[in-house]
This record gives sequence, structure tokens and C-alpha cells, in this order.
Amino acid sequence: MNIKQLFIALLLALSVTAAHAERIKDLASISGVRSNQLIGYGVVVGLNGTGDKVKSGDFTSQSVRSMLAQVGVKIPSSIQIKSKNVAAVVIHASLPAFAVPGQNIDVTVNSIGEASSLRGGTLLISPLKGVDGNVYGIAQGNLVVGGLSAAGSDGSKVSVNIPTVGNIPNGATVERSVRSSFGDGKSLTLNLHTFDFTTANRLAGSINNAVGPNTSRAINGGSIKVNMPRDSAQRVAFLSLLENLEVQPAQTAARVIINSRTGTVVINSQVKVRPAAVSHGNLVVTINESANVSQPGAFSDGETVVTPESDVSISEENSRMFVFNPGVSLDEIVRAVNQVGAGPSDLVAILEALKGAGALSAELIVI
Repeated sequence: MNIKQLFIALLLALSVTAAHAERIKDLASISGVRSNQLIGYGVVVGLNGTGDKVKSGDFTSQSVRSMLAQVGVKIPSSIQIKSKNVAAVVIHASLPAFAVPGQNIDVTVNSIGEASSLRGGTLLISPLKGVDGNVYGIAQGNLVVGGLSAAGSDGSKVSVNIPTVGNIPNGATVERSVRSSFGDGKSLTLNLHTFDFTTANRLAGSINNAVGPNTSRAINGGSIKVNMPRDSAQRVAFLSLLENLEVQPAQTAARVIINSRTGTVVINSQVKVRPAAVSHGNLVVTINESANVSQPGAFSDGETVVTPESDVSISEENSRMFVFNPGVSLDEIVRAVNQVGAGPSDLVAILEALKGAGALSAELIVI
């Protein structure tokens, strides 16, 4: 099958869609095609008195001296720099895959000193390095700060969002590209976003049905190896069609996620419960403390005595027992819990009890 016939087969496969199917591009990523993180250090100038409290010998002062020396201004060591209009910052950015020199990328600037706000500041030219120590970009430009802060003379302060973090859209120029293995070898690997053997097998089968037998095979539950054309241009055209093939992903594992701080409970549709009876109720203990005053009679030599008195009462809220039938679904669980008036925190206790009794096979994840 030549490349033209292969593309026609893929186009015919794209015309047939499965119910609730997802595109391959939404389920998997291409191995080796990834972004790279960059980091750098720089100085922001032009602040309206909201910068670092520059002191002689600190890193902000050293940065200012070094920056001025590079433009031909030498400051004697005996002179202290006391400027509140500069701030030392750390810059980070993400270098996209296939980025080439001359392209622009966004950068984020973060204060690392005592600056109260970066609003109105300008980042001076700063190199961005990768983990290998090489410079991959140069950042410079005016900051866009979404936060705002204001302070009064009495020490009161109001802050909205974070004024010590700013962005520079297209603020860095790519100076070096990262080599990609996209054009190497006779095949490439698709990595699933979520590890699943069934989805991996179905994805490989979908590609084989569209292109031809033995075009792809699942290596494990997370990776699928696909045979590719040797020519780079043909690979791009092949992948543009391949990534739009639709696959029916496998049903997710039964899982219950509990946020212990907010009481939020998320239950997916795969959760089932074995036969179980649950009784929900609260035991309330109330203790009221009071004091009795014993007053002696008139013209007696007695003293006033205060004696404590405790009133302890125990009450139990009306509770009802409900039964979970075999294979009960998510809707029935929620309906049963709502019928007895249980809230999110009560639902957590019920689910944990079911798990402990062996009536719930779902995975409980507490965050």
C-alpha cells in the first residue's frame, strides 16, 4: 500500500464514528514531542518605590552593579545603592516542541526579594537556560501585573491577587532549538494520558483497521508503537490524519474522591455496592454548667458559698436504616443518602463504613 492509498484508507475510517468515541489526539501524546522548561534570573526596573529594599552587599545590589557595569557605568564599592525602584526576579518559561530561533514565547516573572509590587516595571535583558545549562532564550519587556496592593501610613494594607508576579506576553526570543527525535527511526510511540490496557488495545486496533494489519501494536497499558513513513513530510501528513481517528476508551475504574477540607465527594458512574444495610444517626451529648450561690442568714457568721452544678443530657437524633441492594448504582446511592438527610460529611462516613465492611469495591481517594 503506497502513501496515497494509505491516506485514502484513513479518510474513509474518519467518516465512521463510534458513539462516545474520542480522538486519538485527546487520548495520547507522541513520545519525544514535548515542551522544555526554562529558568533565568533578572532585574526589574522602573518601579514606583515598590521594589526591593536594596542594601549594600545583598543580591539585588550586586545585580544592579553588574548590570550597570555591562553598560559602562562603574560604581565605586564605597557608594551604597539605595534604590526602591528595582527588584530581583526569577523568570520561567516553557519552550514548545519544534520551536526555532527567532520565535517568541511568553514568560512569567516572580519577585524573590522584598518588593511589594512589580506593577509598572520593565524586565531588563535576561538569559533563559535549560537544565543542561545552555541558553535557549532571551527575555526582556514590560510586565503585565494582574495584582494590586495599597498601603496606608498607619500600616494598613489591602492586596488584590498577587502583585509580585507578572507576565510578559511574547517576552522572550528563542535563541536555540531543541533537537527532536520525531524524524528518527521507522516508528514512533503514542503514550496514553491515562494508563489503561483496554484503551491501549482498542487504540492499536483502530489504527490497524484504518491503515492496515501490523501497523501498530500495544507495547503495554500506556504505550502504542506505530510504524511510520520514513520521510518527515509524509510523517506530518500521516499523523494529521492518524490523530483524528476516533477510539472508544475503556470505562474507568470505580473510584470515589473525597476532599476532607471542603467535604466535597465525587463518585464516578462505575461505583457499585454489594448488599449492605446502613443506619445513620448522631448521638449528641450536651453539658450545661451553672453556679448555685448559698447566702448565709442575716447577722450570722457564715460566708457566701458558690457551688458548681452540671446538667448532662444525652439525645440521639432520629435515624433510619436503609438497604443497598446488589449492584446498586451511583444514582441509587445518592438518592438513599438524601432520603435520610445525610450531608457530604455523613456520606464520607457511610462510604468509609461500606469500604470497611467489604460492601464497596471502589477505590477511596482522600485529598
